Amino acid sequence: MNSAVKRIGVLTSGGDAPGMNAAIRGIVRTAQCIGIDCIGIRHGYAGLIRGDFIPLSEKEVKGITKRGGTMLYTARSTEFMTEAGLQRAADTCKYMGIEALIVIGGDGTFKGALNLSTYGVKVMGIPCTIDNDISCSTYTIGFDTACNTAIEAVDRLNDTMQSHERCSVVEVMGHKAGYLALNVGIATGATITLIPEVKYDFERDVIGRIRTARLAGRSHFMVIVAEAMEPVHAIADKIFDATGVETRVTALGHVQRGGEPLMRDRVTATGMGYKAVMLLAEGQWGRVIAMCGDKMVDIDIGDALAMEKEFDHDMYKMFTALTFLDKQMLE
Repeated sequence: MNSAVKRIGVLTSGGDAPGMNAAIRGIVRTAQCIGIDCIGIRHGYAGLIRGDFIPLSEKEVKGITKRGGTMLYTARSTEFMTEAGLQRAADTCKYMGIEALIVIGGDGTFKGALNLSTYGVKVMGIPCTIDNDISCSTYTIGFDTACNTAIEAVDRLNDTMQSHERCSVVEVMGHKAGYLALNVGIATGATITLIPEVKYDFERDVIGRIRTARLAGRSHFMVIVAEAMEPVHAIADKIFDATGVETRVTALGHVQRGGEPLMRDRVTATGMGYKAVMLLAEGQWGRVIAMCGDKMVDIDIGDALAMEKEFDHDMYKMFTALTFLDKQMLE
């Protein structure tokens, strides 16, 4: 096909997530198939400013789909937030003959791309974050793998908590969103899940649930806490003071970002990479590739950033129905 662009650049920015490499491979292989040169930009926007480039072909991306992290590395750049930094980045694209730039990351990455587009650079965004908090997309690359990594860890903790009749307070990632925590809580049968989208009363929603669970015969308890909430050590101390149950804290941290991406992240990332390149080849840019349910769509990048993600309160209501609560707490 006759492509509207002849050379594209690709970078990853913000926090890494399982599936980034699959997206890179999808971009490179698709570009190569239709005769577009592909340049990899290492260390995100910082690398774009200083010209940290590598050529990307089938050889460089062979076998990377199964690898976690990002082969292009990622970094944050305060210089890119300035007019001088944006101008340098645009000048570098022009100097290298990069006609369009595909950026893989979250909202901050897309804001940077939108700003760069005002300097004449054609941009395309692919949502990739374990937090699943990008408003324009119902699903983001990395979320499924991160959930399953956390689920495996919590399942192991459940085994030892049961053996010692303890309470475990587990902090999971998610930035300022509770999607990861809620899904992990449901999947592991947690006693309590605390997320920023739902206000809670500590005595009723934490201590009350533990006491109700004890009356129902449970001797160990799992509390999942989103990282945006109250510090987990403070929560654990208050649980012990109120119940006398020996309580342990585990912060899963960055282990949730690592590991081989699972099928959903590999397939979604590859599909988004393919779609991004095909849109550029057709002469469309300034878009974000997004999931609308099970359908892959593209949205204007400005409109995408203006959207607000609606939290699924019915899903939280389902969780509460499974955790020994009375009817009033479901209303």
